[in-house]
Amino acid sequence: MAFDQTTRNRLQRFVNDARRVLEEEFTRQLQNDFGLDPNAGSVAELTSLRHINDAQRETARILRDTLAHYTASGDMTAMQGLDRIVREQAFTVLNRLAALRMAEARGLLVESVGNGFQAKGFQLYARLAGTGLGETGDAYRVYLFSVFDELAQDLPGLFDRYSPQGRLFPREAALLQVLNLINDADIAPLWSEDETIGWIYQYFNSKEERKAMRDASQAPRNSRELAVRNQFFTPRYVVEFLVDNTLGRLWFNATGGQTDLRDSCQYLLVKPEEAPQAAAKLRDPRTLKLLDPACGSMHFGLYAFDLFAEIYREAWAWEQQHGPGSLDVSTQPQAELKPLSQTYEDEASFLRDVPRLIIEHNIYGVDIDPRAAQIASLALWLRAQRAWHDAGVKAKDRSLIGRGHVIAATTPPAEKALREQFAAQLDQLDAKLFEKTLQLLKGVPELGVLLQVERELPQLIKAVFGEHGSLFKEADMEQWLKAEVRLRQALTDFAQAAQASYQGRLFARDALEGLRLIDLCREVFDVVVMNPPFGMASHGAREYMADRFPDSKNDLLSAFVERGISLLRPGGHIGAITSRTCFFLSSFSNWREEIVLRKTNPIAIADLGAGIMDDAMVEAAAYTLEKLS
Repeated sequence: MAFDQTTRNRLQRFVNDARRVLEEEFTRQLQNDFGLDPNAGSVAELTSLRHINDAQRETARILRDTLAHYTASGDMTAMQGLDRIVREQAFTVLNRLAALRMAEARGLLVESVGNGFQAKGFQLYARLAGTGLGETGDAYRVYLFSVFDELAQDLPGLFDRYSPQGRLFPREAALLQVLNLINDADIAPLWSEDETIGWIYQYFNSKEERKAMRDASQAPRNSRELAVRNQFFTPRYVVEFLVDNTLGRLWFNATGGQTDLRDSCQYLLVKPEEAPQAAAKLRDPRTLKLLDPACGSMHFGLYAFDLFAEIYREAWAWEQQHGPGSLDVSTQPQAELKPLSQTYEDEASFLRDVPRLIIEHNIYGVDIDPRAAQIASLALWLRAQRAWHDAGVKAKDRSLIGRGHVIAATTPPAEKALREQFAAQLDQLDAKLFEKTLQLLKGVPELGVLLQVERELPQLIKAVFGEHGSLFKEADMEQWLKAEVRLRQALTDFAQAAQASYQGRLFARDALEGLRLIDLCREVFDVVVMNPPFGMASHGAREYMADRFPDSKNDLLSAFVERGISLLRPGGHIGAITSRTCFFLSSFSNWREEIVLRKTNPIAIADLGAGIMDDAMVEAAAYTLEKLS
């Protein structure tokens, strides 16, 4: 089903109506049950809440810990923190219900949200459970919670009911309203489409919100404004054009044109008789890495999944023809990858594992919006489940998918007391390293991958350990890797300690996410594809941009392209859709001359014009570049 304007309008109405119902419901819950008023920014003493039960009291305590965590840096008021809590709770519930509806449409889940209280899965559950579950609304909530808990094993970021974003759930009247909206016949066909979850992400923030932000300030004032103002869904044909001519082109060249991608990639630009020199050894597909540095709902990754699936099939055939060890793993020697034929019994067992391999080895994404990370992980998981479903792989025979590589570039923890409490458990050098690491990550919420942590890391390590040894050439990161392992374990232990507060667990979670971002920035990628933010950087990021991106500082789009190039290995490909003005305005001349033409070979440019990205007032171009050796 094509996402034409009429279809998108229907989905937008659904998202707007569902958001309104959920935010009104959760605002009432905070006010009436938990002593928190988002409209006034007021927080009642926990001891004054005598009208709630023990479970609600625990939720009230956790909500206060969450608010304290959000406001610890001083950049957010209590009112803004409570507004964030309401917004995140609403978005998470909407995403959960939409995910179940999409899973039903793919035959991955028995009907649970479709038909609401009459859903087949719930009716069966109610019959088996008997009358012990109470009223129908209560029983349905318990049933949905059991489904959430099952799915949380694969997608904890979305379905973990104990996460800070998932503590609240709508009461029966509001839930019925949302169920009626989600089961409206006008949008029923959309639940089988991979793009639907991305459009839900796009429409959760309204046009009016974006306009108000732009009217208030020419440049984004904080990380949330930066995310919302640049939330434009990339049309499918643009995604295909960019992925075909980056990842598709990379594999086409490696195989000397002897690949089925030549025919299946409809936008791959190939001359009729083109036959490049084939590589002496094909890359083991487990070593190929694609990054979307502003991933949103992971639209690029969803399509790249299709290409990776074909690449894996062809790599298996290559190894069968040339023998074990014939695939090149030299770009990832530390992984100690065994040949495919020595890892799997046969081709069938190999192909059955490919969806897991793609998510765990090939697709990387970063976004400054935590909601995007939630959606992106869900989108990839649904895509893997659909691949297994289409191949006839039963649920019990599907691989358990690991965490993958979708990262939220969020604020590092700012609680001074918790930092001191955690540091007290470390030795002196590790404590110093942890504190300096948090300082290094301070700009992450407004910069994301533009923060060149891998460039800063050698100096940080030298400052901490330098007097203790002749370490630290930039290429020698062994000391950091050892220290990082210790920090990860210490943070995990800190979060799991019996005496740990909920705020302490949030502190550890955000610190661990920062370490994951550092790891990603130290990777070298084969492909970078993106629809980056454009326009002025936020107020807090301008000084860093001017210092680190002197040739690209005028616009976020040029800085993202420069950063993407720096993360590529020689011969890697970058594809982007941006404003077309970067190719002719004089303010971009340094970027064109010093970055694009000096460091890359332009491969393809499509001048697309206006009206390409929904609501974006920009004339766009899509282009691909190859990094020079």
